[in-house]
Amino acid sequence: MILPRYRIAASTIGGAGKGLFLDEPVRAGSIITAPDAIDRTWRHAELTASPELAAQRHASARWFEDRYTVSPDWPDECYVNHSFSPTGLWHLGFIFAQADLPAGTEVTVDYRHLLPPGEAEDFVDSATGETITGLAWEEALASSTHALGRLLDSRR
Repeated sequence: MILPRYRIAASTIGGAGKGLFLDEPVRAGSIITAPDAIDRTWRHAELTASPELAAQRHASARWFEDRYTVSPDWPDECYVNHSFSPTGLWHLGFIFAQADLPAGTEVTVDYRHLLPPGEAEDFVDSATGETITGLAWEEALASSTHALGRLLDSRR
C-alpha cells in the first residue's frame, strides 16, 4: 500500500524504465509504503528449488531473515527503483522517507536490503557503476534500524 498520493512515470534513472513519484510532500521519517496483501513468504531455498518460483525471482524481495515475498502481479510498489543515495529507507517491508521529500520526488531504496546475501543484481547502479550485492540479514537489519532511529530522532 502506498500512503501518499503518487504517480507512475518514466524514471529519472537511466535504464530503469518507470519509477514511482510523489504527488505530495512527505515529511522525513514518514511511511511511504506499508505491507499489505502479503499472504505468505518463502525461504530462499524454496525460491531457487521451485521452477515456478524461480521464474518469478525478479519479482521477489527479502522481507526478513531468510524469507522473501513474490509479487508476480507487479503492484505499483514494484516501481520503486534502486539508488545508493535513496530517497526512501527500506525497513522490514516498509519504506520511510529519508528526508523531507517534495512533491515530484522519485522514491528509491537501496536494493542491497532486498536481495539475498551476496547475490548481485543483474544490473549495476546507474550513478556509480557499482555492483548491487545483497547484504547479510544482520547487517541489513542493523543499518536500517539505526537509520530509522536517526530519522525519527530528527523529527523531535
